[in-house]
Amino acid sequence: MQVCHALLALTLAAGLAACSAAPPFEGVGRPAPPGAPPGTCWDAVIIPARVETITEQVMVSPPVKSVDGRVLEPAVFASETRQEILRPREERFFEIPCPSVQTSEYLASLQRALAARDLYTGPITGSLTPETRAAIRRYQAPLGINSTTLSLEAARGLGLSAVVLPD
Repeated sequence: MQVCHALLALTLAAGLAACSAAPPFEGVGRPAPPGAPPGTCWDAVIIPARVETITEQVMVSPPVKSVDGRVLEPAVFASETRQEILRPREERFFEIPCPSVQTSEYLASLQRALAARDLYTGPITGSLTPETRAAIRRYQAPLGINSTTLSLEAARGLGLSAVVLPD
């Protein structure tokens, strides 16, 4: 009887967990940036840190000179190497069309739009092929987005997603 009560409790807990609302960004791209509106989808590009290695000669001990200025013992130098961060690592978020929008018809339209701009030469398959992803990267590069994931900005520029007009 105790086993039945434990199973019933477990079943109820699982059922209640299934009824609770999923987080707004679960399964729709990567985690959203802080303050992103619910129901929007996001991805991010990682811009690596730029680190410079600097090697300098430093004087360990100065030269020993006589009273008349002659060098009795030369100065001793050593090499010191250090790294300096010129630009820290950055995660740059960009909004994307949600996966539910990216149907095979949408992706075929994307391929045709990229082909019309001489960025895609593959067949119109309606799927995200490696060739399609490479064409997306080429299209988005001037927008400052180095990614094979289609940004909402690029989708709007290609005429694939609605443009939000100000009130």
